[in-house]
Amino acid sequence: MLDEVIFQQKKERDKLLTNSYIQRDQKLNTDSGLINVVVGPRRAGKSFFCLHSLKNEHFGYVNFDDERLTGIPDYDEILNAIDKVYSNPQILFFDEIQNLPKWELFVNRLQRNGRKIVLTGSNSNLLSGELSSYLTGRNYPVNIFPFSFVELLNVAENKSKTEQKKILSDLLNTGGYPEIVTKGIVANEYLSMLFRDTIYKDIVLRYKPRDPAMVEKLALTLVSNAGNEISIRALSKLANYNERTVSRYLAYLLNTMIFFQIPRFSYKLKEQLKSNKKTYVIDNGFIESIGHNVSYNRGAKLENLVAIELYRRALSKKVKIFYWKKNYEVDFVLQNGNKVYELIQVSADVSNQKTANREKRALFEAAKELNCNNLTIITEDYSGVETFEWFGTKKDITFVSIIDWLFK
Repeated sequence: MLDEVIFQQKKERDKLLTNSYIQRDQKLNTDSGLINVVVGPRRAGKSFFCLHSLKNEHFGYVNFDDERLTGIPDYDEILNAIDKVYSNPQILFFDEIQNLPKWELFVNRLQRNGRKIVLTGSNSNLLSGELSSYLTGRNYPVNIFPFSFVELLNVAENKSKTEQKKILSDLLNTGGYPEIVTKGIVANEYLSMLFRDTIYKDIVLRYKPRDPAMVEKLALTLVSNAGNEISIRALSKLANYNERTVSRYLAYLLNTMIFFQIPRFSYKLKEQLKSNKKTYVIDNGFIESIGHNVSYNRGAKLENLVAIELYRRALSKKVKIFYWKKNYEVDFVLQNGNKVYELIQVSADVSNQKTANREKRALFEAAKELNCNNLTIITEDYSGVETFEWFGTKKDITFVSIIDWLFK
């Protein structure tokens, strides 16, 4: 019976491998000696990425979202069936691994025995954000999010400025979830359903919070205030719940990987941890489809898109992202080790001199305190270098269009 189940899944695997595939920036590393753990929010394309990354390899595939596999007491029976159907593959891709009880013991044993393992998992039993914690010190994380600008541009038939602007506009407004991009599904309906599905399956079913409606209200508040500094105390007053409960609900939401946070910069770790954080959304489409902030302007959407891209880069390059705030505010502070190496403002339109000067002064103040002269303002379509003088001191500020910056 097991042989038949694995064989049926092999046919499903082979059919999926014939589908067209948009190349991702991320790569598996099956030669690392570590278990490859592919994480990301629901429906971001993790399984499809794994299958097509392994397309030219001799690999076995098991999808544990199958009740016929999860009740088997002896996991060696599953392994024997895989070896029989796939002729002893060295690489094993286990999809929805969380459905297998005590799965971490099984995959750790296989890894010790020389098998190369690739895992995905995300549902009410095991969120993506928790997957790698079960394999501490033995995993190689690979983050898969909705499509980026560069990933989508790689498949564009016409890479003209017009095509680039069309891709950017779509990312700003409807986002980059694979089913919206590749199948033309209506973004508002799809993302509203995905959002509710994530809240219900990943949080309500799993944690059984006393007030599920409050979890959804908190999530909607975060979407509607993406990019804004917001405190636990403010959220607590809004929800009319104690701060401990709100902090717990917020942790649940962050673990779904729909949201991520950026702390305020400080050289003192204690101050960083205590500071208010800015929360961003992993896909701009959520802002348009479920956000309730009618004044959410193009500049704010641009900032969220920049935050997503910086978050991607930070995860792959192990750099840190912050925001800075004193008399002025700087959107992003990039730090490598103990050195701040770039300060970034996002401003869609700098044609208004008053707006442009405000952004420049903020960079100027932060540069003085953080000893960083690599100053950037990301705009919608303006590029150039300007020398800004304030109180007798001059600094060069680089203006770069969002498209050029995304290419960088």
